Amino acid sequence: MAQSNHDQTAYIGYVVGGNLKDTLSVRLTVPPQQIQEGGFVVIESDDWQFYGLVTDLQLGATDARFADEQSENRLPAGLAKLLHGQTLFTNLQVLPALMLERGPNPHSLRYPAWRAAHPEDPTIRPVKTIPSHHAPARLAEAGDVAAIFGKPDEEGNFIIGTTREQNHPICINLKKFIQRSSGIFGATGTGKSFLTRIILAGLIQADQASILLFDMHNEYGFDDTASDTNEKVTGLWTKFRAKVRVVGLGRATMIRNKQPDFNLELAESDIMPEDIEMLTQELNLRETTPATLEALVHSFGRDHWFHRFMNLRHGAVIETADGKVVPAPDSVAAWAASSGVNIAAAEGLHSKLSRLYNRSYIVERPAADGLGAIIQSLENGQHVILSFGQFESDLDYLLVTNLLTRRIRAKWEERTNRYRSEGGNEPRPLVIAIEEAHKLLNREMAAQTAFSAIAREMRKYFVTLLIIDQRPSQIYDEVMSQLGTRISGWLGDDADIQAVLAGLAGKDALRGMLARLQPKEEVLLLGWGVPMPILVRSRRYDQAFWDELLGKGNSKSRNEGDILKELGF
Repeated sequence: MAQSNHDQTAYIGYVVGGNLKDTLSVRLTVPPQQIQEGGFVVIESDDWQFYGLVTDLQLGATDARFADEQSENRLPAGLAKLLHGQTLFTNLQVLPALMLERGPNPHSLRYPAWRAAHPEDPTIRPVKTIPSHHAPARLAEAGDVAAIFGKPDEEGNFIIGTTREQNHPICINLKKFIQRSSGIFGATGTGKSFLTRIILAGLIQADQASILLFDMHNEYGFDDTASDTNEKVTGLWTKFRAKVRVVGLGRATMIRNKQPDFNLELAESDIMPEDIEMLTQELNLRETTPATLEALVHSFGRDHWFHRFMNLRHGAVIETADGKVVPAPDSVAAWAASSGVNIAAAEGLHSKLSRLYNRSYIVERPAADGLGAIIQSLENGQHVILSFGQFESDLDYLLVTNLLTRRIRAKWEERTNRYRSEGGNEPRPLVIAIEEAHKLLNREMAAQTAFSAIAREMRKYFVTLLIIDQRPSQIYDEVMSQLGTRISGWLGDDADIQAVLAGLAGKDALRGMLARLQPKEEVLLLGWGVPMPILVRSRRYDQAFWDELLGKGNSKSRNEGDILKELGF
């Protein structure tokens, strides 16, 4: 990598202190209003180049009296300015993240020996040392951004936004992004849905993985209307009709007054005891439920227990010849008595499961194999958006997402094991996107759902999660620790901020930055999937975005690519 030569006017200050574990202090030589929190800074120190993020700006004075006295009111303007320049200053706090051995200037006598010792360009690595006193600092240029986050025109790179000060494009590598589970966070109204659409559109266009999106509020597939502006919001199906299939839950379900590609009905035989146990909190089930479910399976079999139990009559009795009133043979009580199950427990479970018996999408014999069609579509490289239609309750969301994901997990494990033992085609990578993730991945639920297992271990089976949520603090910390890339908008709750930053280096320095993001269109990229934390002005989900993504007209990314080539990157 060639060493850049910078005009002195490009520098914004010099290092005056700090340490490796916390932050570096940079004395500003430009007005503080030119630099903002979150700025991407490069520090040049001898043969090394350090990359960091501005986390704080602090006013200082050589003597507290000069900061307190308003000398501009009692001295001539020129003299007051000169005095302030000598006594008052601003320090940046810079969180160092990466370093690069850039080598001596190519025109120096030391360069040939250094180049011989480094036949290939040295790699950027996590910061292990610190720059020297008075090392000059500058804002990152287009070439610096491209060196860290990749060139926009490189295959697999997707522009998620730009730096705030100079509008240099920031890329994420989609191939790396899907290798581990990831999360998109932000308080209500910060644009999570729009950012999710942008990420999903990039994944679909790049064809890096199949996507299964659980669309609880029916807003991703077909065109929608923004709640705050009443403007049309383009759906993913509209732009990718050959690649995206919208599935409606229930036989007659319409989505935004449009017919989905097909409808999903669940067979009664699809429902397993573990699916019911997962609903313990939602249905207020008792601690005796697992034993009752086990007895039902023993009596009727795993494929028929739900149908047979549903058709037992609650409270049905008959009168015997001698005038006694006893439970009817087809009653819940009669089954419980014959199976050695507590009658009250059995009748209680039957009563609480009545909320499922009335769901029209649960039928004895579905008109078509909707579950199989979804799995086949995903295996064939298509993307599926499951819209819940009028079934927007937590009960519907918990049951359907867990049941379908359990089936998918088993299928991908089977295909991966067969691939590793017999060879053939590698399983198609799959990303499962879930909204309202805290409902499925909180501490009480995580152990019971298929999603927790996917977050922990399924990346070796080519399946990862993309979780979208406004309350990350309610997601089980073990799941949060598995997230490779975290993209966070503004969060107002300190517990949510701590959850997003948990396990990351420099979290104390980043906490304030996350709390002070603009409510819309500013996000912080963090975690394993990006080389270093970076504040980004996210792309707008508009026609210009689609023109760039689908190759219509001259896009900003192409212009930036030309600039980077001219700079020798």
